[in-house]
Amino acid sequence: MIDWHNHILPCVDDGSKSDYESIRMLEMHALQGVDTVVATPHFYANDESSERFFERRQNAYDDLKKQLHSGLPKMVLGAEVRYYNGISRMAELKDFRIEGSKLLLLEMPSAVWTEYMIRELIELSSESSLRIMLAHSERYLGIQNKEVYGRLLENDILMQVNADFFASFSTKRRAVSMLNDGKIHFIGSDSHNTISRPPNIGKAFDVIRKKMGDDFLNQMNEYGNSMLNQ
Repeated sequence: MIDWHNHILPCVDDGSKSDYESIRMLEMHALQGVDTVVATPHFYANDESSERFFERRQNAYDDLKKQLHSGLPKMVLGAEVRYYNGISRMAELKDFRIEGSKLLLLEMPSAVWTEYMIRELIELSSESSLRIMLAHSERYLGIQNKEVYGRLLENDILMQVNADFFASFSTKRRAVSMLNDGKIHFIGSDSHNTISRPPNIGKAFDVIRKKMGDDFLNQMNEYGNSMLNQ
C-alpha cells in the first residue's frame, strides 16, 4: 500500500527532526502494510526558491538513504505545494510532481475559495503533463459551496484525504461513503513524527478492509501504483 502524504524527510519542514526519527516512522509504516512512502515536504513559494527547496530535499534524502535497512518501504520524492493565486504561471511547477508521475499535490487554503481559484485549478487540470491532487481535501471542501466539489471531480481533479478521516468515529462513515462513490482517490498519513502525529494509515486500511473488503483495497493499491508509473 502507498502513503501519499507525509513529512518523513528529516529536517526539511515541520516534520521529522532527525534521520533516527525518519527511520522509526518508516518502520511504523512497514508494520502497517505500507510498501511505498511518497515523501511530500511543504513548499511555500513565498519563503524560498524552487532551487533551494529541491537542494534541501535531495540532501535530506541522500543522508537518510545511508541509514535505510531492508524491510523498509520504498521512498518516492514529491512535495506538498501551497497554492497561491497565479500558481499556474509558475514556470517550474511541473518539477514538483511526484517522482515518476504526473501527480502534483496541492495544498489549498482553508477558506472559501474565489471563482478565480477554482478556475485556476481547472486550468491546471487541463494540462496534459499534470494530474492535480488536493492534499487533505476533507479539511476544506466542506467550507466550499456544494457545487465546487462536483466541478473539480468533473475536471479530473483527484482527492487525497488523511487517514484520520477514516479512523475517526465521527467521520469514518462519511469517508467510506465518499470512497465508495469515487470521491476519494488517495489516502495519506500526513505523519510528522512518532508521537503527536505518527504514521497511522494502517487504521484507515483496516476500516476500508472491514467495510469494503480486501478486493477493494487491492484495487486501490493497483490504481495507485498505476498512477506512480504514468
